[in-house]
Amino acid sequence: MYRRAYALLVGTALVMGLWAIITAVVLDKRLVDPEGSFLGPSWLRLPLLLTGALLLDLLPRSLWFGKGHPGAMLRVARERLRTHWNRERLTLVVLGIVSFYVTYVCYRNLKSFLPFMIETKYDRELHLLDRALFFGNDPAIVLHGLLGTDVVAYLLSYIYLWFLPLVPLALTAWLVWSRNMSYGYWFVTSQCIAWSLGTVSYYALPTLGPGLEYVSLYADLAQTPTNDLMDSLVSSRQGVILGGLTGQVQSVAGFASLHTAITLLVALLVQYTLRSKVLKIVFWVNFGVTVVATLYFGWHYVADDLAGIMIALVAFYVGGLATGQKFDHGGLASHPTTTTSKIPVSRD
Repeated sequence: MYRRAYALLVGTALVMGLWAIITAVVLDKRLVDPEGSFLGPSWLRLPLLLTGALLLDLLPRSLWFGKGHPGAMLRVARERLRTHWNRERLTLVVLGIVSFYVTYVCYRNLKSFLPFMIETKYDRELHLLDRALFFGNDPAIVLHGLLGTDVVAYLLSYIYLWFLPLVPLALTAWLVWSRNMSYGYWFVTSQCIAWSLGTVSYYALPTLGPGLEYVSLYADLAQTPTNDLMDSLVSSRQGVILGGLTGQVQSVAGFASLHTAITLLVALLVQYTLRSKVLKIVFWVNFGVTVVATLYFGWHYVADDLAGIMIALVAFYVGGLATGQKFDHGGLASHPTTTTSKIPVSRD
């Protein structure tokens, strides 16, 4: 039996891991756990993440249906374990979390290594392209004029920063609660592909982003949490490059926009795997506003967002093929070729 979903998911994580290790050896640097100071070492964090996913499903359900009675709560938990947390679900959750975690940690390290590998930057070229697309104007200045630089800045800031909890929350939701197991594999496989392609794009066309390269364009913006984040990233970047900060990563790279890629990818998976019209509208609006925010605050050039869209489409489609999705004519819906408890299996 050759399991395509297993192969692509685990294979992507292994390739990213090998790339990160080789780069670290070449640069004579060590790999850093980007979240280690907050959540503890990796050997502890992964079991915590897996246990957390289990408890997130069992505790609210047991409390609600058990009505606070210990005996009833225990029966609810046992029934849920028997009917939902079978071998296939556990395999999906464990493989999904571990593969995504490895991919993401390698992504952060490879992004941090970029300034030491490639010194050339292409900000000038992409800035000129932006001005050509906007008829001689800077996209940020156009957006500041249309939307203002005060109230809307705070609104866009919070939506942009929503990306930070969105990724782990969405990943957990599809792994733990997807009724069709193939949708869980589709989500996590597409995520790993997208983060990997994003890493490749950083090395293919290195940039800092307009907010760092053309600071004066954003001088009139209100000081929002997004501006604070950018200042923090600039400070960390300087510390890592100059050697003053150890055990940390620098997180500045412009092309392509993974904010755009991941929010579009989530919107596509909501569109294809969920029935709620409200959720579909919410996540499509979230994607659109996030794209505006990337230009408004100077995180990205227009080309960065376009490349992010392409990454999302590739990751979505390849992940779908690997997990047995059959797309309808016109691409508006898909039909999984799996049962709710098994991922696609093809025989050699």
